[in-house]
Amino acid sequence: MRRHVVVVVTIVGALLASAHASVEVVILAVPDKANAAPSIAADGDRVAIAWGARGEAGTDVVVATSADGGRSFSSPVRVNESAGTARLGGELPPRLVITGGRVDVLWTARSPRTSILLARSIDGGRTFMPARALQQAEAPGDRGWPALAADAKGNVHAAWLDHRGGAGTHHASPDKSALVYNGGRGEVEITRSVCYCCKTAIATGAEGRVFTAWRHVYPGNIRDVAFSMSSDGGRTFAAPVRISEDRWQLDGCPDDGPAMAVDAAGVTHVVWPSVVDGPEPYKAIFHSWTRDGRSFTPRMRITHVGNNAAHPQVVAHSAGVTVLWDEVVDGQRRVFARRHSRSNSTFVPVALSDERAAASYPAAVVVGEEVVAAWVHGGGNDSRIAVKRFAIR
Repeated sequence: MRRHVVVVVTIVGALLASAHASVEVVILAVPDKANAAPSIAADGDRVAIAWGARGEAGTDVVVATSADGGRSFSSPVRVNESAGTARLGGELPPRLVITGGRVDVLWTARSPRTSILLARSIDGGRTFMPARALQQAEAPGDRGWPALAADAKGNVHAAWLDHRGGAGTHHASPDKSALVYNGGRGEVEITRSVCYCCKTAIATGAEGRVFTAWRHVYPGNIRDVAFSMSSDGGRTFAAPVRISEDRWQLDGCPDDGPAMAVDAAGVTHVVWPSVVDGPEPYKAIFHSWTRDGRSFTPRMRITHVGNNAAHPQVVAHSAGVTVLWDEVVDGQRRVFARRHSRSNSTFVPVALSDERAAASYPAAVVVGEEVVAAWVHGGGNDSRIAVKRFAIR
C-alpha cells in the first residue's frame, strides 16, 4: 500500500441558499491546481469526495474523507500511482463507493492506453492499494465515462462506454461504441449505438438487480436516454428500454448524461437533460421512474423554464428524491436542488450556490436526514470543490 498526501485548503463561508437562509459551505482544493469533476459517497456519517486536481504535470485523482457527515474533511490522498495520468472531466469524473472501512475509487486513465482503473482502500481512504484495470487485457481503442455502485453485500459494479469495436478509426462512431458492464466476473457488453461522451449511471437493488442508464443513439441521430436491468447480478441484461421519446436530434454528443437512484421501496428513479422545442429551445431536466424496469412513467420537468439546465444528479431518501443540477441565471451557471415525491410535485427549486462565483457539475449523497452536495466552485485554474449540507425536509 502507498500514501500520497497533498495539502487541502478548507475555507468555511456563508453562501446564500435561498432568500431567507444562509448556510455554511466548505471549500476543498489542492493548491495551485484546478480542482473539478467531483463525486461523493457515504456510509453512515462517513463521507468521501473524489475529484480531479489538474496541474502542469497532468491530472491526479484525489480523495478527502469526513467522519462527521461532511462538516469537515481530511487532507486528500492521491489515488493514482502514476502522477498526472488521470483523464477526467465534468461528465468523466472519478467515481467512488464506501462500504464500512473500504473505499473503492474508479477512474479513467490515459497511460499506457486508455483504461478503466479501480483502486481500493481498506483503511477508510487514508491509503490506496495499486489500481487494477477492469477492461480486458490489451483491449484496443478508447473508453471512459464510467459509473460505479456497490450492492448490499459490498460487491462493486461498474459500467462504462467502450470504443474498442472502432479502434483505428478517427472518431467514436455510435454503431461501434458499446456500453460495457463489469461486476467482477469479466465484461458484459450490454448494447451498442451509445452516445459516446455522456456520463453513464449504474445502481443496484434487491435480489441481485443491477440497473444501468445511458444516452442512446437512435435512428436519425436521436439522442434519448435508455435503461437496462439485470436480474441475475449482472450476468445478463435485458434489452434496452427507451425511457422517454424526447426525440432530441443532434449530429454530435450533448456531453450531458443521466443519473439514477433506487429508493427503499425498490423504485428506480432516472433524471436526464433534454431539449424542449419552441421558438427559443432550451435544455431542461426531466424525471421518470419505474417499478419493473420495463415501463416508465411519463417524464416530468424538474427545472425552471428557459435556463438551459444541465448535469443532473439524483438521490433517494425517506421523503422522495432530491434532484440537483446546474443552470444559467443572469449569465452565470449556478447549482440548484429540488425535492420531489411521487405524490406531491409542488416543491420548488432552491439555489445551493450564490451569484458570487460560477457553480457547476453537482454531486450528492444522503447522510441521515440531510443531503450532502458537492460541486465545482469557480472556473479554470481557480476552480475548487464546494461542499454543503442541507435538510431533506
